[in-house]
Amino acid sequence: QVQLVESGGGLVQAGGSLRLSCAASGRTVSRYVVGWFRQAPGKEREFVAGISWSGGATEYAVSVKGRFTISRDNDKNTVYLQMNSLKPEDTAVYSCAAEYNPYNIVRVTTTAYDYWGQGTQVTVSS
Repeated sequence: QVQLVESGGGLVQAGGSLRLSCAASGRTVSRYVVGWFRQAPGKEREFVAGISWSGGATEYAVSVKGRFTISRDNDKNTVYLQMNSLKPEDTAVYSCAAEYNPYNIVRVTTTAYDYWGQGTQVTVSS
């Protein structure tokens, strides 16, 4: 099994920054595509960013492109999401997810992922 634990969430003012981490234990996340998703109250979970196991391919939601950066360190079994220029509409519970993907392709749908963390709350005040 793969256990994913998010950290780095918190309360920040608009325009501020946070860095989220997704640490894996158990089976290594190498060869796993990892995505970040978020869910605000009353809304469906949405894709935020994803990264291939090689780190060479990334995908971003239009709403965060240019502000968020996803990266990974396979030696540490950790994926990061650097969040800059945060807006109140970024407020949500952020979860990381992983799937084994030998084709090194980033998936953007929730159903594609096999393992999920419990999430970390990000609140952006105005």
